[in-house]
Amino acid sequence: MNTRLQSRAVSFINGDLAGTGLTSLRVQDGHITALGAAPARDDLVVDLRRDRVLPGLLNALDHLQLNNYPRLKFRARHANVAEWIADIEARRASDAALLRCAAVPREARLLIGGIKNLLSGVTTVAHHDPGYASVFDPTFPVRVLADYGWAHSLGVDGAERVRNSHRATRPGIPWFIHAGEGVDDEAAAELEALEGLGVLTPDSVLVHAVAFDADAQRRVIEAGAGVVWCPGSNLFLFDRTANIADLAAAGRVALGSDSRLSGERDLLDELCVAHRLAAIPEAALESLVTTTAAALLRLPDRGALRAGALADLVILPRDMPLWGAQRADLRCVLTGGAMRYGDAAYAEPLLGADQRTAVMVDGRDKFVSPDVAELLRRPHVQEAGVQLRTAPARAA
Repeated sequence: MNTRLQSRAVSFINGDLAGTGLTSLRVQDGHITALGAAPARDDLVVDLRRDRVLPGLLNALDHLQLNNYPRLKFRARHANVAEWIADIEARRASDAALLRCAAVPREARLLIGGIKNLLSGVTTVAHHDPGYASVFDPTFPVRVLADYGWAHSLGVDGAERVRNSHRATRPGIPWFIHAGEGVDDEAAAELEALEGLGVLTPDSVLVHAVAFDADAQRRVIEAGAGVVWCPGSNLFLFDRTANIADLAAAGRVALGSDSRLSGERDLLDELCVAHRLAAIPEAALESLVTTTAAALLRLPDRGALRAGALADLVILPRDMPLWGAQRADLRCVLTGGAMRYGDAAYAEPLLGADQRTAVMVDGRDKFVSPDVAELLRRPHVQEAGVQLRTAPARAA
């Protein structure tokens, strides 16, 4: 993620802060330094006019290099993800869409995944694949979880590789695996298999868990493990997803977008699906991409608005619920206190006139920081609905 920080301390005043109410928030040197404090003498003061402020969102599961692909499946419904994987593999050398998307260089595809996340208010992503060096480069659009272990799944990796991967992951570091991704007996049996291998531990994070019934979820909770819920992907492939009410009540579930190959466009769209499906309060829903996600990913420096946390922030229009927002609705996205994307009303005080680039996002006038504009100009980095402008956008 770009390491450029807002060089001057900023006091945001009259903001509706998540979990706090109408107050102020001060950021300096990449971190939140105070809530509710009066601006210091030399601070840049930005009046939020009662706009909502949330921590930067955490996406608990993405495959960053697969977001230039369209949603694809070759049968109406799958019983197990193994069927979907087999269908994709059988067509890699013949399907026009797969060939076209695979021809885009991987580094460009990874950047598309990063830009997708930034524009939806995500500032940290858990990438469930190898830790490609470029996602940890300072120029990457978002922070990417660096300390993690992972296996793809029992079906892809086999029991021995799964066990060895878990053993090789340091205690206290999250270990990810796709599990229960289907609606058949084979998917349901995976929890018992993981227990038998000794890999269902407090550091384990199971992705999808569609096939796990109430008893299986209870065992996950008792083990201290977590689940990443990707309801859009699950409904697309299986016409079913996990009932996460008990997991949410126990603080053991976070939301992930998956890639666009099976999931929704971005994490905000996943939140919309989650709101439709999960009978949980709005604050609990927001926690799936903030506080609870940070806890499952072992990231104590983000996911909440508190002094000492990273100044990764999302600003929403006044009274707008997060689950009802689209990426063009976001008024401002900041990482390390520096604005990266948002409206003219925030770009004007937070980005100098020569440090902002006008863009159209889904038909709305927006601005991005210079580093984001540079990425959007790179060959092959094309994000649907996003277009750099040559004429300046008008202030909101």
